[in-house]
Amino acid sequence: MTNSTTERTVIAPTGGARIRLVLLLGILTALGPFTVDMYLPALPQITQEFGTSDTMVQLTLTGTLLGLAFGQLLIGPLSDIYGRRRPLLVGTVIHVGASLACFFAPSIEVLTALRTLQGFGAAATGVIAMAIVRDLFTGHDAAVVLSRLMLVMGVAPILAPSIGGALMSVTQWRGVFLALFILGIAMIALAAVSLPETLPPENRSGKGIGAIARNYIALGKDAHFMVLVLVCGLGRGVLWSYIAASSYVMQEQFGLSPTAYGFAFAGGAVVLIGSSQLNVVLLGRWSPNSITIWAMWGSSAVGAAFVVVAATNSWGFVGFAVPILLMLCATGFVMPNAPAVALSRHGEAAGSAAALIGFAQFGAAAVVAPIVGLLGNTSLAVAISMTGASVLGVIALLCVRR
Repeated sequence: MTNSTTERTVIAPTGGARIRLVLLLGILTALGPFTVDMYLPALPQITQEFGTSDTMVQLTLTGTLLGLAFGQLLIGPLSDIYGRRRPLLVGTVIHVGASLACFFAPSIEVLTALRTLQGFGAAATGVIAMAIVRDLFTGHDAAVVLSRLMLVMGVAPILAPSIGGALMSVTQWRGVFLALFILGIAMIALAAVSLPETLPPENRSGKGIGAIARNYIALGKDAHFMVLVLVCGLGRGVLWSYIAASSYVMQEQFGLSPTAYGFAFAGGAVVLIGSSQLNVVLLGRWSPNSITIWAMWGSSAVGAAFVVVAATNSWGFVGFAVPILLMLCATGFVMPNAPAVALSRHGEAAGSAAALIGFAQFGAAAVVAPIVGLLGNTSLAVAISMTGASVLGVIALLCVRR
């Protein structure tokens, strides 16, 4: 941890400079979603080429999510020690190397290992972007910036599968990883030229494993912070409960065509992005903490009704779509506010704090995806998983308030 007597305050950008910074951080953070989602249209072709099962190919997705989760645990605290720029550039170089290696992968086992490494490298952009926000902003301002960041980030999961599908029409699945290689190179160039260093040397933690351990121990002792980290993870769990099974439910259970599914999925993404922008307006009246609490309560209430509707097969696709959209709306309030509140408690170790938040978010995604699958990839499975995550979030917030 740093000595507060030697810390230097970094001036937060305003006006056009703030807009440019948010756009830059959003573009860098998009590397994670593009790495996860861009190859999804290629999964059937990968299964066919390697002569393997759908389950084995799905492990390449799980490996990517785990790489993103655990990568943040290491890269976050390293950014507290060495500054923000260097770890981000090194992580992106790892991503670039892994992407090129994926292009030449000779087997599904090698591809899974390389996808995990690819996720590990991509973790640098997300965790360091969040740490940079905390370096420059706190509380209300941080929540506003994270909401704006979600607007940029939210476009990536919508575009990535579409771009991947377009690539698949002109190339084989390996071409997707060549595109990710080129994207990574562009990210390195952009960061090297445009990204400022927001953690001056006098504000950095001590070097070595001991400094990393001390940061994590200090964070772990803050029960309020750890509950907020859990809420961040559960908020992402609500989202991924839907994402993981959406194609199965909408196409197989409700009979939507692939094109109709694409429009329906995009509609959910628009609601998520829209609520995150409405959050900026609400922050003019309520605190980030209050909005988080009410959003989790609202998601739980809608979820309870969703379970009943799904269990009784009421109202067909409308009975699935309406509660999904309402719960995604609530999630759009949780995702920027919970991290903002959590990060405001530990500016002296923002990288480590952001790492724990990112680990919880991607770890939750890696956990809920197979759970929904085990429950049957049905609307009821989605309802149970989304509601369970929402209710656990409410319980966690009630515990910390007591």
